[in-house]
Amino acid sequence: MTSRLAVVGDLIEDVVVWPDGPVRRGSDTPSRVFRSRGGSAANVAVAAAAFVPTRFLGGVGADPLGDRLVAELEHAGVQVRAQRRGRTGTIVVLVDVDGERTFLPDRAAAADLGEVTVTDLDDVAVLHVPAYGLLGGRTASSVRTLLTLALERGVPVSLDASSWAVLRELGVEEVRALVARVRPVVLFANAEEALELDLHRRPLDGTTVVLKAGAAPTVVRLPSGRELVVPVDPVPGVRDSTGAGDAFAAGWLSAMMAGLDDRARVHRAHDLARRVLASPGAGQGSPTQEVV
Repeated sequence: MTSRLAVVGDLIEDVVVWPDGPVRRGSDTPSRVFRSRGGSAANVAVAAAAFVPTRFLGGVGADPLGDRLVAELEHAGVQVRAQRRGRTGTIVVLVDVDGERTFLPDRAAAADLGEVTVTDLDDVAVLHVPAYGLLGGRTASSVRTLLTLALERGVPVSLDASSWAVLRELGVEEVRALVARVRPVVLFANAEEALELDLHRRPLDGTTVVLKAGAAPTVVRLPSGRELVVPVDPVPGVRDSTGAGDAFAAGWLSAMMAGLDDRARVHRAHDLARRVLASPGAGQGSPTQEVV
């Protein structure tokens, strides 16, 4: 197996808002506001780059913000193949006091990825695709093209269900049909996404399904039908779950590429996910900038 992980999708700026209490609709709520690198695909690429060679494919604005975000990925060791046009996308992330987040996305150039070719899969062992990349704009068409090229070349594919709202907008039956065609080696989903895809009553043939449930045990449903249940160690001080699922995917995929068994993959996934839970956004530590 070759050694590079390719991730296709969004590179954007996260504007992360930590309200000091419940949001007072129609009035003021004191908050802390942070700016950091975001985009599910970019988050996975950065987290995985500490373990395996990683390539990011996506669209980003031809502006100073895009320059900064690309430089951040390159500094993390990611090989960036970014198409630069328009303005860089932004997501406002509202994080409640329990760490749960709500996204308000404006994808901009992230939804405008143009032509991709089979050369984008050179030296690639696994192609990872968050479902966000299938939603609207030229990016959706390009991501589907890349999935077809991966299928033709025999490159294993990993999918992340990303968001129940995204699945509903795409159409559950359409997503299931895509999964049946691509036959990913692994599909990541949380409880809401699994419910939306009806994974409990309608399992996926030939795909390992990794079901995440926050602090509850992770369940790995193998193609054989056997299930592996792995408890999650307690994590004190959880403040922001943004990017935790992306870090989880990066941990699993990098461990898979290293030949580790399923339990070891989950342990690495948990380890990477817990590193982002105390800081704003998807970074492991300080955000790019706090806006005072």
